[in-house]
Amino acid sequence: MAFRRLLSVILAATLLPLIASSQAVRVGEPAPAFTATDSRGQMQSLSQYHGKYVVLEWHNQGCPFTRKHYVSGNMQNLQKEWTAKGVVWFTVISSAPGQQGYITPTDENAYLEKMHAAPSAVLMDAEGKLGHLYNAKTTPQMFVINPEGNVIYAGAIDDRPTPDVDDIRGADNFVSDALTAAMAGKPIAKPFTRSYGCSVKYRD
Repeated sequence: MAFRRLLSVILAATLLPLIASSQAVRVGEPAPAFTATDSRGQMQSLSQYHGKYVVLEWHNQGCPFTRKHYVSGNMQNLQKEWTAKGVVWFTVISSAPGQQGYITPTDENAYLEKMHAAPSAVLMDAEGKLGHLYNAKTTPQMFVINPEGNVIYAGAIDDRPTPDVDDIRGADNFVSDALTAAMAGKPIAKPFTRSYGCSVKYRD
């Protein structure tokens, strides 16, 4: 019995951080504050964009699910469409050195130019601090934050969880849905969905 009690205590101690982490970001609650360095060497913080919509897009250029949205031009089109409407779009790279998706700022800037990508900035998160803060699990994974600083959408980019480029046609884009509804003062039909893609390649 004593052994079972000890095992229960150990399991509880192990699971509690995981449970807390999974609840770190809740739709309808304030988005966790952050400061990060972008690929141009500039410091970016969530607080400096208070009053604007902010999108966070977790990225790994080696992931086939991510490539689907960049090779097709889908992600770039979304970035251009929404930044033109005043939305701040942060691409976030949380891959650790030696892991798939890790890239230097110089190489990332070259990739942005090659792919004609147009985020407001790319946040370099090799230590995984921002990724863990938002409990980002997959690439791509999306978060939308409203001008008041609350998370209004979290989850997948769309309803086609495959790496097939052809599946983009006719897909329901949850990020566009959330931004369109919120800007029109309407409720978001799906404020939370299950993200899909490759696992974020953290250091730990």
